[in-house]
Amino acid sequence: MSSSVTGLDKRLQEVLTRPEFLEMRGVAKEVPIFIQTYSPADDDQLRLVVRGVEQHLRKHGLRVEHVDLFELVLQLLDAKGYLDAVMQEEASWSKSDLFDTLQNVAEPTTALVPRLMEALGDSQISLITGSGRIYPFLRTHTILEALQPAMVRHPVVIFFPGEYSQDADGGSYLRLFGTSTASKIENPHYRATNLDYFDIKSS
Repeated sequence: MSSSVTGLDKRLQEVLTRPEFLEMRGVAKEVPIFIQTYSPADDDQLRLVVRGVEQHLRKHGLRVEHVDLFELVLQLLDAKGYLDAVMQEEASWSKSDLFDTLQNVAEPTTALVPRLMEALGDSQISLITGSGRIYPFLRTHTILEALQPAMVRHPVVIFFPGEYSQDADGGSYLRLFGTSTASKIENPHYRATNLDYFDIKSS
């Protein structure tokens, strides 16, 4: 049975290894951040696809980093001494207290993105998963907005379980799981490129 990730591994293997993509020729002055959408129902298959693509890129001699945002949040909680408390006492916390704790510890601009940039290091290409797992205390559009000032200098692919669209006035919208209210990326300079429609042309 067909799914949203059928054939995605071969397409990514082809696109992500091309010099035109690695040299970011098709993004003009935009930041080299790409969003690859997929159906939330295919999350388990998507993880296998990403793992295979990562191995393929390494075999081609590329420095690649794969970061799961949920795992990154757990690292932040552990570093700040909150992880054990959250794991042991989560059931007794109110949803608002848990939400506030996670949101404060993993605040994008001051905490999550600096740790993310550290994890990406000097890679030539980065693959980021876990967007759905950190919802609702962290939303992908806030991470995108925080990534711009961080000066990403290599292609970053964010795998997003939902829909990504852009309208005529330059606005960009992320709709997680395909059902939640769309989140608009307010600053047009923080737009990411939809990898589904990205056309690589040699310059």
